[in-house]
Amino acid sequence: MIERYSRPEISAIWSDSNRFKVWLEIEILAVEAHVKLGKVPAEALKTIKEKANFDVDKIKEIEDKVKHDVIAFLTNLEENVGDDSRYMHLGMTSSDVLDTALAVQMKRAGEIILNGMNKLSAVLKQQAIKYKHTICIGRSHGIHAEPTTFGLKMAL
Repeated sequence: MIERYSRPEISAIWSDSNRFKVWLEIEILAVEAHVKLGKVPAEALKTIKEKANFDVDKIKEIEDKVKHDVIAFLTNLEENVGDDSRYMHLGMTSSDVLDTALAVQMKRAGEIILNGMNKLSAVLKQQAIKYKHTICIGRSHGIHAEPTTFGLKMAL
């Protein structure tokens, strides 16, 4: 029997909400690194983790005014985090966030695709074994050719 599974939606990875969530993950990881280097107080990291939140509609509203997506995002975070937001984006450029986030999103989407391909491969293998002796007409340039097996077609 062919296994049925529900797959995560790749489209969710590319949603605005998820994109900003990944940006936030990156910003927090950068603050954690600064804490380890002694450049940011650990208490500030705690506050950032507790209060860091964003509103997609508010970010879009701010972006309409400032014409810069990362500034809009950071401005919205500042509204929620307060003074400790000054430690966010420390030593970073917008490209650091955007490029890293894109790589994370591509990796996550690729994992979904790869998982689906692995499942497809397993099903094709199962069908190739099941039908290895089932004779069928071969095809060549749109016409009948030598007989083959349906299992071989699945294996190929």
